[in-house]
Amino acid sequence: MPEDPSKASKSASSSIGSDVVAISGNAGASGADVSSAASTASASSRPGGSGRAKFGTSELAIVLSHYDIGVVEAIQEFPRGSRKAPKLLVKAETGRYLLKRRARGKNDAEKVAFCHALQIHLADRQFPLPHLIGTRRDNNSMLQWQNHIYELFEYIRGAGYDASLEATGDSGKILGLFHRLLRNFKSRYQPSQGSYHATRTVNSAVQQIPRLLARGPASDKVNEIKKLLDVLLASYENAAERVNSLGLPNWPAQTVHSDWHPGNMLFRGSRVVAVIDYDSARILPRVLDVANGALQFSIIGGGDDPINWPAYIDESRYRRFLRGYDSVPDAMLSHVELKSVPWLMVEALVAEAVIHIAATGSFAHLDGLAFLKMVERKIGWIQKHANHLVQAAAD
Repeated sequence: MPEDPSKASKSASSSIGSDVVAISGNAGASGADVSSAASTASASSRPGGSGRAKFGTSELAIVLSHYDIGVVEAIQEFPRGSRKAPKLLVKAETGRYLLKRRARGKNDAEKVAFCHALQIHLADRQFPLPHLIGTRRDNNSMLQWQNHIYELFEYIRGAGYDASLEATGDSGKILGLFHRLLRNFKSRYQPSQGSYHATRTVNSAVQQIPRLLARGPASDKVNEIKKLLDVLLASYENAAERVNSLGLPNWPAQTVHSDWHPGNMLFRGSRVVAVIDYDSARILPRVLDVANGALQFSIIGGGDDPINWPAYIDESRYRRFLRGYDSVPDAMLSHVELKSVPWLMVEALVAEAVIHIAATGSFAHLDGLAFLKMVERKIGWIQKHANHLVQAAAD
């Protein structure tokens, strides 16, 4: 991810082939010299004691030799994101870079090519994101070697979201810019059109949860769990019906990010300097992105026990996010889109919770049952205040 946008590699038009995308590489660099630096990386490509996959020394030397980044001065593990996708910070004479090996299941070459074409399209239009570095030989944005796919990005230094109104507004504005720049983006590859809206996956997940939660301390709460899930499913289905009645299935679709939340952004002060993680990009009505973003930037937590989390959202951040979005020329939401936002927020909150909990019995490190109770309270508040939220966004 680029440390300084002025050091970003020149962008070039891309064409998606069966396995590669051509982009501009890093200019004016000599071949990589990793013989001494490679020893600082893991000697194994298998998960280590931390459970994270790691690069092998010879693997790292071979991969970096495909890039014109000059002499490598230092390499440091970057333990963020998926444990199945090892990442390294690479300091070289031409700058700082992030090297990533894609995880199994995330390494379909056609899908990667689509994501790269999207990022190149945005980079050509000065959108804030980490620029991809092309390979030395044929200037490709992905390197394929021994059934793996590797990516090298310029490194961007940034901080996390500080929950300020200024940062919230800029996050909404950058989403509006993202949608405007991709309104006419076309690709031969057709990504998934699935989303959190009206998906059968929610019903399937709800059916699995009682078996997972009715163990240990929750084993005497089977009826309570089922009643709670019945309420969540009914609320989800009601919200989906309301959104469909507004006409969403017939609204124009375009490329959307589909995972717009604070963890996928880097900030300097209150400004977004980079948006990351384009793997969930797909073709959907833009309001699905907007509603999820409005939820993610306005939801209020409160410690490790979800029972203590408040039911209400932060209305100031909710309004600022949507106003930031509307501030982008030609991106303003229509009134009917605004009317769908609270109900899509209900859908997004239920879907994310039940799908995660159905997979593991918990939500990250949080107790699954406590988390579902918190979701029930929050969607109850959104339902009660839906008209107010629409008016607040329109004022």
